[in-house]
This record gives sequence, structure tokens and C-alpha cells, in this order.
Amino acid sequence: MILSTTPTIEGRPIREYKGVVTGETIIGANIVKDFFASIRDVVGGRSDSYEQVLREAKDTSLREMSHRAQVLGANAIVGIDIDYETIGNSNSMLMVATSGTAVVI
Repeated sequence: MILSTTPTIEGRPIREYKGVVTGETIIGANIVKDFFASIRDVVGGRSDSYEQVLREAKDTSLREMSHRAQVLGANAIVGIDIDYETIGNSNSMLMVATSGTAVVI
């Protein structure tokens, strides 16, 4: 499955549009990660634990979207958009939503 944020794949004409596909992931961060992230806020630096959660949620959402495209008979997704939001009480959950157009190239 070819995944692209661009509307086309250079040198590969789109032969068929299969439709819009999406992937959604909601993942929680635990209290230990919250604690260490708060320390990082005070002393500076990156929060590896949150970055790992963010990557995991993005990858899961992209896999889910790719699976939906395969079911439609597509071999690529173009025009991919990735959105990140925090939700829940005190913004304790991370939502990653991906969308794109499933195509045959």
C-alpha cells in the first residue's frame, strides 16, 4: 500500500478512485508517563514516553485506514491528512484521526 500526503503519485496515474477512507485511534497516557512528562516540563527536554504514545497512535490509525482501503481494492491512498486532538477529562486521552482517498494506480 502506497501512502502519500500528496494528491497524486509522480509517474503513477490514478486509474480508479475507490473513495474516502479513515482510521481513528484513541489512546490513553498513564499516570507514570504524566508524572515524568511534568518533570520534563519543569527541567526542559523532550518527553520520550509521550512521543512513543503519539507514534503508536499515528501508526495504528494509518494501519486501520490502509486495511479499509485494501478492502475496497485500492493499492494506494493519496491526500492523507493526520489530525491530533486531546479528549476526555483533563485531556487525558489522545485521538489521532487519518483520512485520505483510496485509489488504484
